[in-house]
Amino acid sequence: MAKGPEAFRTISEAADELNVPQHVLRFWETKFAFIKPMKRAGGRRFYRPSDIAVLRGVRRLLHDEGYTIKGVQRLHREQGLRRLVAAGQGDLAGSSSAASAAAAELGGGARLSEMLEELEAAKRRLDALLQGSGSG
Repeated sequence: MAKGPEAFRTISEAADELNVPQHVLRFWETKFAFIKPMKRAGGRRFYRPSDIAVLRGVRRLLHDEGYTIKGVQRLHREQGLRRLVAAGQGDLAGSSSAASAAAAELGGGARLSEMLEELEAAKRRLDALLQGSGSG
């Protein structure tokens, strides 16, 4: 018998519903402070329907929209959980208004800038490693 939409989900059920491995959900808990499933004795996780809605948004942003972990953290910090839930429901602009659509477009540019910063930092680390190995 299938659970109702308001029933809590185990980590196994949540992972199946979101089509991600269980270890990914555990990892996301370490990266996103807003992901806090209920924990019973022995540390067993139970996800509320609201948790699943947020996780669906995180999954969509990370896996489908190309956001980085830092990008999702920033989006949460700047626009809150409602924005993440909206992304999980397919509303990438967060609202149907033109202003929200424009903000989402700017957010895409911010995401690209963030990715460029990460790549430049990685290049600097690689350059430093290569310079260090050349002198040995």
